[in-house]
Amino acid sequence: MISIRGQNVAPSATLAITAKAKAMKAEGIDVIGFGAGEPDFDTPEHIKEAAMAAIQEGFTKYTPTAGIPELRDAVAEKFAQDNGVRYTHSQILISCGAKHSIYNLMQVLCDPGDEVIIPAPYWVSYPEMAKLAGGQPVVINTTAEDNFCVTPEALERAITPRTKAFILSSPSNPTGTLYSLDQLKPLAEILVAHQVYIIADEIYDKLVYDGIRYESITRLGEAVQEWTILVNGVSKTYAMTGWRIGYAAGPEEIIKAATNLQSHSTSGATSISQKAALAALTGPQECVEEMRQQFELRRDYIAGRFDDLAIASYVKPQGAFYIFPDVSACYHQKGRNITNSFDLATYLLEKAEVAVVPGAPFGEDRAIRLSFATSLEQIEEGLNRIQEALE
Repeated sequence: MISIRGQNVAPSATLAITAKAKAMKAEGIDVIGFGAGEPDFDTPEHIKEAAMAAIQEGFTKYTPTAGIPELRDAVAEKFAQDNGVRYTHSQILISCGAKHSIYNLMQVLCDPGDEVIIPAPYWVSYPEMAKLAGGQPVVINTTAEDNFCVTPEALERAITPRTKAFILSSPSNPTGTLYSLDQLKPLAEILVAHQVYIIADEIYDKLVYDGIRYESITRLGEAVQEWTILVNGVSKTYAMTGWRIGYAAGPEEIIKAATNLQSHSTSGATSISQKAALAALTGPQECVEEMRQQFELRRDYIAGRFDDLAIASYVKPQGAFYIFPDVSACYHQKGRNITNSFDLATYLLEKAEVAVVPGAPFGEDRAIRLSFATSLEQIEEGLNRIQEALE
């Protein structure tokens, strides 16, 4: 008999739609995929070379649970430069991807019934992770008019004596929302006053557009830093999704508890991947800017195409590599059995052979998510098919 915990976990919508698209491709069907949240670029050569060198040198054994010291040094330097905060080794934990980092944090922060505030639209795994830890997701619905950003008034209303943590995703998956320091300041003041931990998911911090400078909430000073756990990784920035390296940094007691938890689950992250991540963080960074520029070109193109679709509205993403258009005008039309985002995603996959992700698992059933982490040629052909299927 499956446990109640196991029965209550919802499958990942993003992975499910990607799996179905791959199955169709295996049958010889020319499916264009907008589902996967991973760069289509190859991992840069100097990073791959570092991994191969690690293999040749026999660096293939267990590492410390918290990560090799030199990688934690590199992470500490990254946070000092980018976030304005200094961490020691005991405040940093290397894990098997940023998803693993957030899972660890949920497990060590939440007692049964504790509340975790999650702004919607949200990454599909946030609520499930909170529930797996015995926590209760408390969703704040944001609006396109507010650029899908939480307002101080909405945050204040959502906090109760059981509130333990607040998830801050900036830039956001799925909307591409980016908070400014002016927007973050009143939120931080409220959270610190109520002693609520801030889990800052910054996995897309290097992928921002329009000349905007990314600003972390930790820039707001020591009081905020004391209540913030930063989460990041190499997956998106360096096209290293399969290498599975993420990291978290924050108050020592929280990182120590997360390290203890990890010691009984995965132990340390893969030794070879840690060497590759070290090369990523300390090596040449021109590759990051080259990929960012390509993503911005694709963002501009896909946004322009949606400008031409009268049946869709959207907020132009300022970061990450997703667009999250409201397509609810397509629902309940004569001749089509489309009543929600799942129906529309299924229709597009079967009718247009295009894979998109329904918005409902992200907390917004009026929308669908399209990743523009694929070539301009694929984006153009995919949008041609979507436009034909919908119009």
